[in-house]
Amino acid sequence: MVHSAWPWVVFGAVVLVLLAVDLGVFNRKAHAVGMREAARWSVLMVVLAMAFNFGILHFAGRRPALEFLTGYLIELALSVDNIFVFVLLFTYFRVPPRHQHRVLFWGILGALVMRGVMIAAGAYLITRFHWVIYVFGAFLVFTGIRMALQKEIEIEPEANPVLRLMRRILPVSPDYDGQHFFTRVAGPGGALRKAATPLLVVLILVETTDLIFAVDSIPAVFAVTRDPFIVYTSNVFAILGLRSMYFLLAGVVDKFRFLKLGLSAVLVFIGAKMLATYFHLEVPVALSLGVVGGLLALSVIASLVFPEKPDAEGHLDHTPGFGVAGDKDHDGLPDVDIDIVPRNGTVDP
Repeated sequence: MVHSAWPWVVFGAVVLVLLAVDLGVFNRKAHAVGMREAARWSVLMVVLAMAFNFGILHFAGRRPALEFLTGYLIELALSVDNIFVFVLLFTYFRVPPRHQHRVLFWGILGALVMRGVMIAAGAYLITRFHWVIYVFGAFLVFTGIRMALQKEIEIEPEANPVLRLMRRILPVSPDYDGQHFFTRVAGPGGALRKAATPLLVVLILVETTDLIFAVDSIPAVFAVTRDPFIVYTSNVFAILGLRSMYFLLAGVVDKFRFLKLGLSAVLVFIGAKMLATYFHLEVPVALSLGVVGGLLALSVIASLVFPEKPDAEGHLDHTPGFGVAGDKDHDGLPDVDIDIVPRNGTVDP
């Protein structure tokens, strides 16, 4: 679709302006994001995405517009997994509500860069080695089946190699220092030395978690389109909406108990779509959009119509695998006794 660098430059500039306005104007002062504010930002992000999609329809035609819409819907739906993990991390590390926006802001900024690199690499591999499509397809089918069978979502921050490396280089303060990622603490000799705050620890976990989840969400969009511009822009709009979605859905996302089955079915369908190209079978984009939207809508409706029943004591087990054990040790990090298992269930962050 794009044969010039200008659309990339313009799109990147618009995204940077949106982020600058968000952090420098609307969130200049740290504050807890309420439901009403989160709802406004969520609606704004969706409206901007649809306006961009209308621009694609006007300048590039119906097929690229349908590809963008399908990719955006897939990415937005798969972002629910991120919200589950964000809820756990913020709760476990007791991140003050007024500082959660800052973590998500910088986490999303890092995600934009990392996903851009991954999409460029994926586009290069597909162009150079066509058989990569079948690898992606098989991986998505495997991930979808494993997601459907997986009973728990678990995390193990201490198993994060990036976090372990950071702790070797930089000490971690036992306390938060406002919204700062770095602070100064007294060293062995009494001299002040630079240290990371727990807020930086949470940011690193957010970044690496998104990187793991991107491993299957990006190939899923490549099943819809081979256009890197469509893949990247649909990813960006979904990521930009993820932050406000978190504040909007954090308290109710556990109610959608059948959504995981819907997401797994989407991954299996998308993976099968990629594998079908080996037999020269092409699934129309409009049909793909209908199937993806239908599966997600069905899972949400089923969750609302058939809510989880309370146990004998009247409690609901909304968040399986979110049990946390351990106390904070001398460096301010919890002694974690839980695992993080991504959608493919094979990699620790």
